[in-house]
Amino acid sequence: MKSIFTILSIGFLTFFLIAQIHAGNAMKHTSEAMEHAGQALAHGEDGHAKILKEHAEQSLKHALEAENAHANSHHHMKEGIRHLKEAIKHADMDHPAEGAKHMKEAIEHMQTSTS
Repeated sequence: MKSIFTILSIGFLTFFLIAQIHAGNAMKHTSEAMEHAGQALAHGEDGHAKILKEHAEQSLKHALEAENAHANSHHHMKEGIRHLKEAIKHADMDHPAEGAKHMKEAIEHMQTSTS
């Protein structure tokens, strides 16, 4: 149940971000990073370390691409990337709850980087 709420929340957040953002490479990558981060968070909360890792890795890939284009928001994207890496590390250690905590932090930083 927690996962459904999380997925819906991230979906609405992603929709909100997309609605306010004009087309651009950085925003596309940020949206993709946020979508995968939401999926990773949901799976971490459900105890699925392997799937958390897969989505966290995809989120990291897009966040790194967005980082290059986010000159004014570099700090928050950099922090988001740090938390994505931590989530992946905890998924490898089979600590999905800790991975989910880092995904929440990553989402907050990535969201702030787009404001």
